[in-house]
Amino acid sequence: MQRRHILLSIAIALSTYAGVHAEETGSAVADRAALPRLADIDPPSDEAIEASIRRGVDFLVEHQNANGSWGSAQRTKGLNVYAPVPGAHHAFRAATSSLCLSALIASGDGREEVAAAIERGETWLVEHLPKLRRANPTALYNVWGHAYGIRALLALRERHYADEGKVALYDELLAGQIDRLQRYEAVGGGWGYYDFGAQTQRPNASPTSFTTSTVLIALLEAQAAGLEVPEELIARGVKVVELQRKPDDSYLYSLGSRLAPMRSIHRPGGSLGRSQVCNLALRLSGDETVTDEVLVTWLDRLFARALWLDIGRKRPIPHESHFLVAGYFYYYGHYYAGGCLRQLPEGADRTRLRAHLAQTMLDKQEKDGSWWDYPLYDYHQPYGTAFALMTLDACRETDGEPDAR
Repeated sequence: MQRRHILLSIAIALSTYAGVHAEETGSAVADRAALPRLADIDPPSDEAIEASIRRGVDFLVEHQNANGSWGSAQRTKGLNVYAPVPGAHHAFRAATSSLCLSALIASGDGREEVAAAIERGETWLVEHLPKLRRANPTALYNVWGHAYGIRALLALRERHYADEGKVALYDELLAGQIDRLQRYEAVGGGWGYYDFGAQTQRPNASPTSFTTSTVLIALLEAQAAGLEVPEELIARGVKVVELQRKPDDSYLYSLGSRLAPMRSIHRPGGSLGRSQVCNLALRLSGDETVTDEVLVTWLDRLFARALWLDIGRKRPIPHESHFLVAGYFYYYGHYYAGGCLRQLPEGADRTRLRAHLAQTMLDKQEKDGSWWDYPLYDYHQPYGTAFALMTLDACRETDGEPDAR
């Protein structure tokens, strides 16, 4: 009898998913007129965007640690995320510092103090990134540091492209980070940040769609820059994301959730902070089903239904909001929305969506010039500010054309 109930539950879950597939296949594109879409707005002026970027840059320069990094384990609260010391904080600091370094470079700010901050950040990253490891058998936050470390190193590589010595150093460091991501790949492919299973040397983690997509984007960009990245590593990651993609281009939180695809966290409102990064990762991998129309549809959804992300913003408990949204998806999701925006051809949709994305960032900037979405020790303002600055960079225009950066 118990076996019959288990089989019935599985059948119901699969039939629910199949029903959703039948109802929603192609609906993200074919029935776009029925989906949420915000009207055109007057875009923020170039001057307003540049002024906001400058204030954010000033915040990062003023709040850089003396050793060149950003963020710390200070400013704790009554409830904190699981963070075994010291390794979890090594990972948080590496990821945060990598994002801040990338943001300062992307800002294009030529002031001496900004250049000095970039140099200090580079010195710290070159010394500490190669030391980054798994915190303990259960915590794999280091994968975020490896992924964003790769993107920071690529930005430095481009910044110093004429310096052969530096480029050789960056390439060596990049190879090391690619190797780390191979080591910490989940046994079935993809990447997660917890191993609460067997806690094996090769992680028995349940890969999440967004972590895997974050890593894939870094690896694909490294590959595009001429670095050697194993094709099978990318292929396994792509497969993991594809397995979590639903017919409406929302994405499951993790691979282990496939038998509960209609739980609130897996619905479109819960996927707002994930669909952008997952769509972008698949698009960059060459998946032709992630069309311009898919990107536009989900950017429209992001702005029309932004309230679901916004309600979770700044809440101190992860996943306590509607659709189990966690605050730290807010600027992360908008950052990758900027990446999706860059994929679109110039035209009415891109112009309209760029305006909404820029205005969202301008409206959310704090009085001190920072942005933040979740109180994470003392990492939240630096990483939130970095995400927002790079999002605004994606909203820049040059003579009516997309910014070459």
